[in-house]
Amino acid sequence: MTPSDPAAPPTPDRPRRPHRPRTEAEAVAEQQRLRPLVDRIGPGPAVEDGGTVAGVDVAYDEQRDLVAAAAVVLDVATLQVVDQATAVGRIAFPYIPGLLAFRELPAVLDALDRLTTRPGLIVCDGYGIAHPRRLGLASHLGLTTGIPAFGVAKTPFTFTHQPPGPTRGDRSPLLDAGEDVGRALRTRTGVKPVFVSTGHAVSLDHACAHTLHLTPRYRLPETTRHADSLCRRALAAAQRH
Repeated sequence: MTPSDPAAPPTPDRPRRPHRPRTEAEAVAEQQRLRPLVDRIGPGPAVEDGGTVAGVDVAYDEQRDLVAAAAVVLDVATLQVVDQATAVGRIAFPYIPGLLAFRELPAVLDALDRLTTRPGLIVCDGYGIAHPRRLGLASHLGLTTGIPAFGVAKTPFTFTHQPPGPTRGDRSPLLDAGEDVGRALRTRTGVKPVFVSTGHAVSLDHACAHTLHLTPRYRLPETTRHADSLCRRALAAAQRH
């Protein structure tokens, strides 16, 4: 993947470089502008379609003003790593709840640009439309790259849910004032659920199916586990210089 003309329509091999807001008000306005562009229906790629899936994650050193991002591509059929890349840069935006995508997106896009394999799907360690303005990192990434994306979060954020059944695959709606924004999904029997939300151009059913496929042994997807480890190593290497 390579950088491109910001005015061109995004495609998997031609991501649009996003607008970088300077203030909280500008960031909120940008999310409100993008919100109606999100495709919540998809359906996007199914597990049985095979192909590749990328996980992305970031790590921070606030004292040194550093952010490290990692993108790790897995073969959907085998869950083997086929490509990976990292990017380290300066933190682009202050920490403001609901606007974390603007801190993470520049570094994540740089890492994605350095891949030699174009993923067919992106999984974020975080949220998609399960967001106060329905535009978490997974939605930003999907809109920016043109690649279907969804989020798998460790916590329900500010949303409510009934506990899903105790068995792997059990799920329950994730709700915001009665609006369905995702699923609490049990990926391991007897272990607390993860929280899945579509980001862009993938259905919630497909997002849940991919999440279960990506969790054969652990609560969190293999994409997240690999990307988390890699971005932490990249940050540690940057801190030594």
